[in-house]
Amino acid sequence: MAKKRSIQLMQGNEACALGALKAGVRFFAGYPITPSTEIAEVMAKELPKLGGKFIQMEDEIASMAAIIGASLTGKKVLTATSGPGFSLKQENLGYACITEIPCVIVNVQRGGPSTGLPTSPAQGDVMQAKWGTHGDHPVIALCPASIKESYTLAVRAVNLAEKYMMPVILLMDEVVGHLREPLNFSEVADLDVMDRKKPQVAPEEYIPFGAGEDGVPALAPFGTGYRYHVTGLTHDESGFSTMAPKAVERMNLRLVNKVTNHLDEILDWEEENMEEAEIVLLAYGGSARSAKEAMNRLNALGYKVGLFRPISIWPFPEKEIKKIAPKVEAIVVPEMNLGQLKLEVERAAGGQTKVIGVNKVDGELVTPEEIVKAVKEVK
Repeated sequence: MAKKRSIQLMQGNEACALGALKAGVRFFAGYPITPSTEIAEVMAKELPKLGGKFIQMEDEIASMAAIIGASLTGKKVLTATSGPGFSLKQENLGYACITEIPCVIVNVQRGGPSTGLPTSPAQGDVMQAKWGTHGDHPVIALCPASIKESYTLAVRAVNLAEKYMMPVILLMDEVVGHLREPLNFSEVADLDVMDRKKPQVAPEEYIPFGAGEDGVPALAPFGTGYRYHVTGLTHDESGFSTMAPKAVERMNLRLVNKVTNHLDEILDWEEENMEEAEIVLLAYGGSARSAKEAMNRLNALGYKVGLFRPISIWPFPEKEIKKIAPKVEAIVVPEMNLGQLKLEVERAAGGQTKVIGVNKVDGELVTPEEIVKAVKEVK
């Protein structure tokens, strides 16, 4: 048998699927939808080789329900979708939030609203990732900008879901999903893989939602002798529904605090040329690739431009923006939407600097030229 090459040319979607497998995902349920379908194709091919299961469901709502059920049995799970499919997942995504069931949802963003532009890039789901399902709830959303990150962040998304017992969103876009770059597997071979906590007490002493100091419960896999109730209703530590105000508040605050109390472990970003920057480009996903090229061109012309790339979109690294804002003339935010993350940057900057959007909703990637033009107009 020929030896597998350590460096392979592949798509972002393919790298995402392989990263999820590396992290231990053994169940995938989904429905084909452009531009995410390659993820399902890879999972359908590779999961049976690893003793895993692939199932094509009748729609995205059922796909979300299926991975929730599989996760309750102890499996690491994944689903992938885009645009309208992500909208359909929101009700069951909320169910996964309140029941604290770990799962990873990949959304390869495309033009919208509705059917929109099935084969064209966009970044219009940033706020939907945060607020798409109703009620107050925790959100972790990661945003890769390269093939390597599509792999490593898929691993990280699974790890975070398992560690904090919650859904995690991998917020890709069509540019990154269908981009092809070489991936050196020797560089990602030693990534840590994390498993969820297990109960440390006997079944008769088990309190399923009785979390420890980290605020994270240890939900036993179904079929292991631990019996507990799972409901989308507000519940107490026993898992049974309650309307008692103190218990309701305690549950809701714990759900959010298990993220906000661990920001040092969850937040992630990349900085380039920030030390002397007078203007900062803040970009993510596919747009960050154009922003990096624009930064290089501008610096070659004598401008002092830095790049801040949030990798964890949610939670948002707002403390870092508060530090940057008073030191620079402007923060320029290129996005394939009408300014969704720009609003968050403005909020974090608190009026301490100008925040300028470079926005595009025509189904095309923001170009380096458009970003360069915006920076020159600031100066």
